[in-house]
Amino acid sequence: MARCEGKMDPTRRDVMALAGGLAGAQVVPGLAWAGAPGHRLTAAPAEVQLAPGDYPKTRVWAYDGRVPGSVLRRRQGETFEARLVNGLDQPTTVHWHGLRLPNAMDGVPGMTQAAVRPGESFDYRFVLRDAGTFWYHPHANSLEQISRGLAGVLVVDEAEPPEVDAEEILVLDDWRLTEDAQLHPEFGNRHDMSHAGRLGNYITVNGAGELRRSYPRGTRLRVRLVNAATARIFRLVFRGMDAWVVALDAMPLEAPERIEQVEIGPAQRVDLIVNVSAGTGEEAIIGSVERDGTYATVSVSVAGQEQAMRAAPHALPPNDLPTLALKDARQVPLVMEGGAMRGLPERVRWQGSKREARALYEAGQFWAFNGQAGMDGAPLIEAGMGETVRVPMENRTAFSHAMHLHGQHFREVLPEGRLGPWRDTLVVHPDETREIAFVAENPGDWMFHCHMAAHQMSGMMNWIRIT
Repeated sequence: MARCEGKMDPTRRDVMALAGGLAGAQVVPGLAWAGAPGHRLTAAPAEVQLAPGDYPKTRVWAYDGRVPGSVLRRRQGETFEARLVNGLDQPTTVHWHGLRLPNAMDGVPGMTQAAVRPGESFDYRFVLRDAGTFWYHPHANSLEQISRGLAGVLVVDEAEPPEVDAEEILVLDDWRLTEDAQLHPEFGNRHDMSHAGRLGNYITVNGAGELRRSYPRGTRLRVRLVNAATARIFRLVFRGMDAWVVALDAMPLEAPERIEQVEIGPAQRVDLIVNVSAGTGEEAIIGSVERDGTYATVSVSVAGQEQAMRAAPHALPPNDLPTLALKDARQVPLVMEGGAMRGLPERVRWQGSKREARALYEAGQFWAFNGQAGMDGAPLIEAGMGETVRVPMENRTAFSHAMHLHGQHFREVLPEGRLGPWRDTLVVHPDETREIAFVAENPGDWMFHCHMAAHQMSGMMNWIRIT
């Protein structure tokens, strides 16, 4: 990577060409496989080589000294156990994103557990109800802690996994680096909070600027994509590959969907079955579409003994999900307001009383759901066990929001009452209204928030109660 004067180029020009990666391996570089019944997960400062080798190592916060953290892998139906050890100088937790687990294991400080103080530990233990691709991250001071590198993947294998030649777990992230490859120390500045969030200027896959692989033509891969960035929506294209989406946010599609590109917002996951279709001697890529062009994030040199191209894959075995009862479902609208260019209503509820918008801006609160900033007061939704609830989400802001519901999955309600695939996070773009429906199947208090961490921490979070 060419050295830059001042900040590193935010569009990644000259970054990808020399950003290296490891070639040829069929394992995931930089990730450790944790296969023991329980795992000790230590969150602590570390130094890793994010930028190319002629730059210094970057000081980060990491699980087990790795960015991304260890890949934890279990089978569906097993009991998962992990001990979080806090080696940071501030409280932290672990949220097991997308898992349908007991409320006390959800990792939200002040709601489902007390924050784990420096030097202390907490034991997580729950049964893995669903197979799929999940991830874990802090839910304490989320913007800083995730931006500094605290994120990892949890894979729950099906009893009958698909037949593939190899698997790639690809953790997409971006980093705001200074000219000496260190994390920019300002977290939560007013511009980030009120605009698109903390967008980075250096993109990585599995902690590298570009991953390089080598596979023969006809190789069939299972690709697990995870977006661990706090704000960036990745738009990926596939060249020299035949790709089918087989699961979204861990939940299998009823039928695989052939794609040439995919959008993946913060916290979302996409499982693919991919055939390498480029000819021998050619290159296949997964490219990230940026403002000034498309850049290879994963490059595959096609070499070796060719294999016969295989037909479209079969659907993955479904997880046991509830049945939505849309006909008599109650509707609870959610209106998103605030942010730069459009602003908050004149008065917004915050910390128990109505406040003028100017006072909220001075307090670092720029967003609201239904005229309320933050989680004070009654829940957005109170639902009884087994009830189906519909939530039309209207985005009146100038920015996209990745809406995440804890503890259960939902489906989008499409025109004519058709239903989209099961998800736990849905990107709602400016001026869109998108409706979701879920079955209140998991008792407790659960967060419902924007997963752009800067938006969450400056007003865009609420909660639901299921009894």
